Amino acid sequence: MLTALAPAAILTAQAVNPLQLPIGRPGTLEVGLGEMRSTITGKLASPDDVAAAADGHRFVYLGESHDRARHHEMQAAIVEALVRRGRTVIVGFEMFTRPVQDELNPWTLGWLSEDEFIERSQWKTQWGFDYGLYRPIFEAVRRDRLPMVALNVPRDWVRAVGRGGPSALTPEQSSQVPPLYLANSDHRSVFEALMGGHPVSGTQGENIYAAQVLWDEGMADTALKYLDRFPKSASTVFVVIAGSGHVMYGQGINYRIDRRTGERGVTVMMAEGEGPTRVARGIGEFVYVSQPES
Repeated sequence: MLTALAPAAILTAQAVNPLQLPIGRPGTLEVGLGEMRSTITGKLASPDDVAAAADGHRFVYLGESHDRARHHEMQAAIVEALVRRGRTVIVGFEMFTRPVQDELNPWTLGWLSEDEFIERSQWKTQWGFDYGLYRPIFEAVRRDRLPMVALNVPRDWVRAVGRGGPSALTPEQSSQVPPLYLANSDHRSVFEALMGGHPVSGTQGENIYAAQVLWDEGMADTALKYLDRFPKSASTVFVVIAGSGHVMYGQGINYRIDRRTGERGVTVMMAEGEGPTRVARGIGEFVYVSQPES
């Protein structure tokens, strides 16, 4: 369910272009193929520029289209830039659910082969995208021995809410996530654009929307609870690796964290285009447009 969000940042012929919504910072910006630009200055940007912009911020959100190798290469480059800048980097992944948390750090510490990591993290059954696409980010994490966090709630929770609404969660499950805040109209606009421009309506539509909110609230909650285990430090930065639909316009995981902490963070939106691509300046602090992949 909601797998349509995986490649949401790839340009398609839609009545509503999710890359050009009038949310947040006004105006638009053209980004060339293979370029990353600051939506604030309009200038070309590098991973080191992203790391510099993250000074003073505790969260960096790296949105992706899951099946685009160049997006994961850019994510790895930004993580490495943050390390070079002297930040204490933690990397949280949408791809892993909370129950596999204990299987992640053995990879970071070099105790597992790649095949063992794939098996023990339940990659093929829980995520399913080609592991090779993500290899650059996992190798960067291992090389720098960065802590990894399994952000996502169990997938059966999301499926249950998608079918039956928030009340479909058991009391025990509900106790492990914040109350679902469903009244963010900007987030609804993003969600509807990603679903082809169709307004959320009816019980089924509301349940599917609630499932998306559970996804975002759950991942935000996981990140915050992880950070709460340690004293606050100006050097710490939590990098969120997630689909673009979970971070674009600051309305997904980033909105849920901001709502609880007042910390907006820095968002890098990644898209794919057939040529120079016009995007809303409010979509994130930086936009990277990759070239088409076969």
